[in-house]
Amino acid sequence: MAAPVLKDKIPPHDDEAERAALGAMLMDADAIGAAMQYLRSGDFYSNANNRVYEAILGVYDKSVKADILTVTGELRQNGKLDEAGGAAYVSSLTSVVPSSANIEYYAKTVQAYSLRRALLRVSGEISAKVFNESMESRMILEETQQRIFDLSDNRQAFSYKSAKQIVPGAMKIIENAYNSKKEFTGIPSGFDELEKYTSGFHPSEFIIIGARPSIGKTALALTMTSHIAIKRKIPTAFFTLEMSEMALMQRLIAMEARIESNNLRNGFLKSSDYQALMDAAGNIYEAPLYIVDMPNMKILDLRAQARRIRAQQKVEIIFIDYLGLISSENNFIPRYEQISEISRSLKSLARELDIPIVVLCQLTREAEKEKPNLSFLRDSGSIEQDADVVMFLHRERESDKKSGEQAPAGTGEGIKTSLILAKQRNGPVGTVDLVFMSKYAKFESMTKNY
Repeated sequence: MAAPVLKDKIPPHDDEAERAALGAMLMDADAIGAAMQYLRSGDFYSNANNRVYEAILGVYDKSVKADILTVTGELRQNGKLDEAGGAAYVSSLTSVVPSSANIEYYAKTVQAYSLRRALLRVSGEISAKVFNESMESRMILEETQQRIFDLSDNRQAFSYKSAKQIVPGAMKIIENAYNSKKEFTGIPSGFDELEKYTSGFHPSEFIIIGARPSIGKTALALTMTSHIAIKRKIPTAFFTLEMSEMALMQRLIAMEARIESNNLRNGFLKSSDYQALMDAAGNIYEAPLYIVDMPNMKILDLRAQARRIRAQQKVEIIFIDYLGLISSENNFIPRYEQISEISRSLKSLARELDIPIVVLCQLTREAEKEKPNLSFLRDSGSIEQDADVVMFLHRERESDKKSGEQAPAGTGEGIKTSLILAKQRNGPVGTVDLVFMSKYAKFESMTKNY
């Protein structure tokens, strides 16, 4: 039983694969590009092998052919030749492999063992922190998750594809759109006028809906959620950081039943309302809608929940209410830096899950005085940069009080509200006129007849 114990004390590595990978790169310069998809400086267990790999990258970066002579010269110039085992060791590497054909196999093997050693280091650090009574258990758990996710994110292999590989897939998407004859190719929001600009919400898109408080951000998100999950039966997740799940559901039921939300809360309901409520509740009950109620949610928690619900429930779109309530893992940096970090994280999450993520966001006070633009996004300019689509809800505050400025006849007792499409990375921008039905806290199309 002594052998396994001794083995456990030696960090995982494969010296033969390390030397084979370096030998292949010294034999064939094209192998370097293939290896770089998987290997980073420090991935080799042997210090000598790390120094050789760093020298190969240094020569490669200078656009010089990497071979025994140039790499040895690079090591000598940097004063690292002795650390690399000397000229004799570098020369011996090419004798380890007959050709460079299996460079990807060698590189993946070295990478796999490097990842095991990284996991071993992380587990050791976390194990030490578990016994540190001054650290909260929650903080240790969050740090563990973050470290594991960082290892995963940093280990994504990158490659290239030729136009020949990409064109068939692109043409298939175009062909499917042509055959379907639909006005939209993504997930429909429920507003035909908006679909004319966006063709729906598309996979990997990071979408921002901004407005000042009490303009109707949540109402618009719930209206879209209702159409997508209840009417279209598309699996949808709604992350609520501001309202409780019960308050959100009551609001959604009132919206679907077209019953004044105040009456629902106060209990002033007519007997005829109960049937509408039952029908609405039944429709929502059958909908593939998943609500995540987590106040003070940290971005790490949000990412973990999003991954889980995407994997388990196959959700095709996520709504988040709202950006300003998401907490950063690092509370010691300025808030604008935290928002920048959160924004980048949400954008990468949309790409990772390959679904649209719609995030509500508050605007600065200047949006009270004039038509909102991208500079009014609160706390950080990185939101404007990261977002694929940015929409603003806007109306004059006075119109909330003046019945004479309601929407045109035929649209009910609603308030005209502009949905401004201020940015769209892959399409045009413009403005869509909506009607805010304040009684039911929902939005409807200006052209819809009731």
